[in-house]
Amino acid sequence: MPIPLTYNLRSIRVRWASTIVAVLGIAGTVGVFVAMMSLAKGFKATLVASGSPNNALVRRAGSTSEMDSGFNLEQVKILQDAKGIARDADGPLVSPEVVVIAAFPLKSTGTDANVQVRGVSPRVLKVRDQVKIVAGRFFNPGLNELVVGSNVDKAYIGFDLGQKVLFGGGTWTVVGVFDAGGSAFDSELWCDATVLNDVYKRPTNIFQSATAKLTSPAALTDLKDTLSADPRVTVQADREIEYYEKQSRVVTSLITVLGTIVASIMAVGAIFGALNTMYSAIAERGREIATMRALGFGAAAVVISFVFEAACIALIGGVIGCVGVLPLNGLTTGTMNWQTFSHLAFAFKITPTLMLGGIIFALFMGILGGVAPAVRAARANVATALREL
Repeated sequence: MPIPLTYNLRSIRVRWASTIVAVLGIAGTVGVFVAMMSLAKGFKATLVASGSPNNALVRRAGSTSEMDSGFNLEQVKILQDAKGIARDADGPLVSPEVVVIAAFPLKSTGTDANVQVRGVSPRVLKVRDQVKIVAGRFFNPGLNELVVGSNVDKAYIGFDLGQKVLFGGGTWTVVGVFDAGGSAFDSELWCDATVLNDVYKRPTNIFQSATAKLTSPAALTDLKDTLSADPRVTVQADREIEYYEKQSRVVTSLITVLGTIVASIMAVGAIFGALNTMYSAIAERGREIATMRALGFGAAAVVISFVFEAACIALIGGVIGCVGVLPLNGLTTGTMNWQTFSHLAFAFKITPTLMLGGIIFALFMGILGGVAPAVRAARANVATALREL
């Protein structure tokens, strides 16, 4: 026969002082765990949002990123005529691009941070149709003009509309601000690819990547087949969204591993807190346990009862920990993207699934901390405890 669960709930309320210690330990551990995982999730979501299933990103065969890629204009023209490339009245929807890194001072600290400068085609807004100009205008081809991502405008000094910016040996004018829907592009500067190559004294008509809009998501196979069969090109094509997902793995894995290590260390302390709370509760309730055993409640009922009590304490701590970190959701921070060596702004992303994981982690800690005291309570000598009444 099971012990009524109301007995455990009343016990938690009566012994609130010792219960709070265990609750706070578990809440702190869960809060750190959820916060770290939301960092990893936010970083990955920002990069993945940069890609589109309708776009292909083409770069030199064997390259791991745009930074170590390169091909010439002749190969771009072959790509533009390839099967699977979408077109409009003005021609194929392909944007050949170059990427450089430039350092600019952050508003928050005044110290320099690397910003990715992307030289793009004037057709880029038709290729990446999720990007919208929200202030000013788009750059004019052939001129030293910049459009800046919404996070650049907020995070760095010197990018107000109309302001002159010096980098790469050239003077640039900020003519617009674009919004890329919270993707990595929001942390970039865009300008004309030909002008960027010229300012940086790079060979003419050399590009690091090309983004192409497909006629349909399934057309990527046709594009790959066409390019691989043409001996004039040495490029590889990936679905854009898959490329950016791969780019997120290094930093995401690092944050996840560090978060797991920190949370695991804190979990040890939280488990000992739960153990201490439950052992204290059992020591105070030796006579109660003996009386219940004498009334016919079995050892299994006692174990289940005390494990349930520990789980309730853990559940309270888990909920408090999850609620405590909710204000972080959407808060923007930044870190180095080790694939591009540029600073990337992204937001904490706390999801229902992540919070559920935090609560499950809390229950695990509570149950682990409650099993040993529960077994000890079930093994207590009934006759000895009753003589002390």
